[in-house]
Amino acid sequence: MASMRDIKRRKESVTSTQQITKAMKLVATVKLQKAKARAERNKPYFNALYKTICSILSKTEHIEHPYLIENGSNRKAMIVITSNKGLAGGYNSNIVKEVVGTGFAPADVDIYAVGRKGAEGLARKGYKIVSDDSEAINEPLYKDAIDISNRVLESYTKGEVGEIYMAYTNFKNTVSQEAKLIKLLPLNIDELPAGEDDDNMVLMNYEPEAEEALDVLIPKYIGNLLYGAFVEALASENGARMQAMDSATTNADNMIADLSLKYNRARQASITQELTEIIAGSEAIS
Repeated sequence: MASMRDIKRRKESVTSTQQITKAMKLVATVKLQKAKARAERNKPYFNALYKTICSILSKTEHIEHPYLIENGSNRKAMIVITSNKGLAGGYNSNIVKEVVGTGFAPADVDIYAVGRKGAEGLARKGYKIVSDDSEAINEPLYKDAIDISNRVLESYTKGEVGEIYMAYTNFKNTVSQEAKLIKLLPLNIDELPAGEDDDNMVLMNYEPEAEEALDVLIPKYIGNLLYGAFVEALASENGARMQAMDSATTNADNMIADLSLKYNRARQASITQELTEIIAGSEAIS
């Protein structure tokens, strides 16, 4: 059985750790409220943009655009959005698992990392990190999303990669986040859902040309999807961290209660032993 001194030191250590987890939970809660509001404001636009692009492309026929056809390259580009800090439960590891779970050979994948934890985790598994924009996730900006998407699109148009994917965490609510992997390019018109209006068979007219319109439209679409993923990921990160710190604080409470019980038992045993020794000594003298 551990001594009273050892139990007391252990209890003080756990109490100190609990104070840290409580503080981290409060910080994560405040950040979550801000990030959640930002994500909720952006979600309608995020969803509406996707539906609009789907509607436009579903009404487009006989267009051979680089963003709509395969370019022959077997390499894949993946924009991987994680966090720069840990202590967020399975938030970062779930994204790494999502990327590894694709079955793509690491040698055939270029990782555009947004978040140090994802970059470190995938580098350990043999993936090539071609770009690290970890600072962008600290305070997501639309400009950062556009810069990253332009770099990835340039690699795609040059034929260096044949497919573009994005891995991020979708924010459902405070206690539920979902790791997702979506394909950005090439867009497969046959796989896109049609628009919700009753006039789905009316073809889309472009002015001056469809190719020129898509040259402008699709990069904006990719940039906006990326920015939306930034916002969703930031809210998910803080939600996951708040949950992790809440669980850690609860576990610390349980440990402190258990250590207090052990300390009291050890103290009682020590008192009993001292009394026994005093009685035994008194009897020996008499």
